[in-house]
Amino acid sequence: MTNRVSYTLESTLESVNHAEQTASEAAARAGLAEEEQYQVAMAVREAAVNAVLHGNAYDPGKRFVVAYETTSESLVITITDQGKGLDPESIPDPLAPENLMKGSGRGIFLIRAFMDEVKIRNTNPGTEITLIKHTGRNAANAKEEETQ
Repeated sequence: MTNRVSYTLESTLESVNHAEQTASEAAARAGLAEEEQYQVAMAVREAAVNAVLHGNAYDPGKRFVVAYETTSESLVITITDQGKGLDPESIPDPLAPENLMKGSGRGIFLIRAFMDEVKIRNTNPGTEITLIKHTGRNAANAKEEETQ
């Protein structure tokens, strides 16, 4: 069974908060543990901040779309902005010595740490980031593979 809902939001911090809260609720409904719910919410917050700040540059005329899809195997969240696009290869490594003391630049790193899969796609214009957290049998198999 698949359940999908999407929201078109303004490029504001209030919208980021809404996306984060909705992600937490979707993670809970997907049956994720409390720690995983927090990870999903934080990953969505980071992605939404990137969409508003870096993608749409707080432009009141631009929106971002957040879609939440729950399947029997995964929680899939897609965030799409209307910005100039992003080359994932150009993202600096936040663990490189020259970047350790920088006050920003860790969003994508955190998203990748919190989620099971992350896909970034340039949509011309805009960027789409897909965040995937495995549930059910897939999550159990992934944890089993990690411990081997």
